[in-house]
Parts: sequence; C-alpha cells; structure tokens
Amino acid sequence: MTMDVNTPAQIAAYLSAANFSILEQKMIFENKNLGTHLFWESEAASSCFYIKQGLVKVYKITEDGQELILHLLQAGDFYMEIGGSEARFNCSAVVMENSVVGCISTSSLEDLVSSSGSFAVEFMKWMGLLHRTTQSKFRDLMLYGKNGALASTLIRMSNSYGEPCEQGIRIQLKMTKTEIANLMGTTREGVSRMLSAYQEQGAIAYLDGHLVIRDLAYLRSIVQCPDCPPDICRM
Repeated sequence: MTMDVNTPAQIAAYLSAANFSILEQKMIFENKNLGTHLFWESEAASSCFYIKQGLVKVYKITEDGQELILHLLQAGDFYMEIGGSEARFNCSAVVMENSVVGCISTSSLEDLVSSSGSFAVEFMKWMGLLHRTTQSKFRDLMLYGKNGALASTLIRMSNSYGEPCEQGIRIQLKMTKTEIANLMGTTREGVSRMLSAYQEQGAIAYLDGHLVIRDLAYLRSIVQCPDCPPDICRM
C-alpha cells in the first residue's frame, strides 16, 4: 500500500516545497526489490533514506532471537540514524514490497542543515515529530501492558492503513499475528488470545483476510486514548 506523501505524518508536510525539492535533488533514487536490505544493524550509518514508493520494515533482533518491528516505513517517510556521521545503525531495514527509495549521505544532509537556517528549523520540527511518536508508543506499553500495546497498535494501524467500509475501518495492510506480535515485542499466542477477546467484544472482525476495526472507541478506552493527532498516532 502506498500513501499520499503530503499527509501530515510525513516529511514533505514539514518542509517547504522549496526545501523538500532541494532535499530530493540531493538524493539518488533506486528501485529496491522485495527482500532487499537497506542497512544492517551495527553498519555505519552513512546514509539516510526516503521512501518514495513501497514499504520498508525497520526491525531489531533481540538477544533471545525474537524480531521486534520498530517502524513500518511507507511512501513519504524519511529515515535516519540520529547521531551524526560517526553513528551506527542500531537496527536493520528490509524492503517488504517492491519499492523506490531515495538515498542521501549523512554528510550531505548535515551540510544542508548547516547551510540553510530555514531547512534546519523545518527539519528540527520533523525530528520533534519522531520523538513524540516514540514517546506515545512507550506510554501505551508501559502504562497499559500488552493489552494496551495491542489496542494502541490497532489504533495506529487504522490511522496509517485504515479505509472506511460498511463494517468499520478496514486495514488495507495484511499482517500476520506473528508480525503484529513483533510490533509489540510479545508472543503470537498472546496476540491471538487478545484478538479473539476483541472479536468476542465486537471490537474487531475479519473481511476477506483483512482486519476490520468495528469499535474504535473500545480500543481507545483501553489506553485512555488522549486523541493524539494522526501524525503522532501512526505506525
């Protein structure tokens, strides 16, 4: 699934048209096939990535061998490792569907930030968005446990991939229970039990293999949802 790059959650909404054009001009765009890795954990973070089209999974393998999905990057998303040209990636990224990805060196991005005050201010606002998004994810997990993490994940999925339908909100992106569990750092069995409970409550359903959220208010009540704007409450 691809989304409009001008949605509030993505970098083009934080940069002026002129500054975004400058950023794009400094990128090298390449077609990336399904299964291609953009980078590996511990590799030098010498490049930053813009997803022009497609879907990219950013993940980390824990000490016990479990995959933890940190981000699902979609069209319009920009990813970088904060820490400068000496930083190393603390996670890995793999292409989930055939994609078009723009690459800019970290040093070129640093030069752009240092040479343009307007770009620097706008870019800092976008970085602030990433920080608030991460904070909100930790809030739901730490305050409301696994049940809250699942409810929060479904709410975020509805904002990022939801499409209204007669039954409620249809999640266009198909994810297995294992993949949903990996978004939360828990087990497939635990997610399966919680989803079954949600289904019994009438909060969710399935339609042609797609998850449908029927009662968004019920999910929001689990995490006492503070009604974060869509640019923060997303995958």
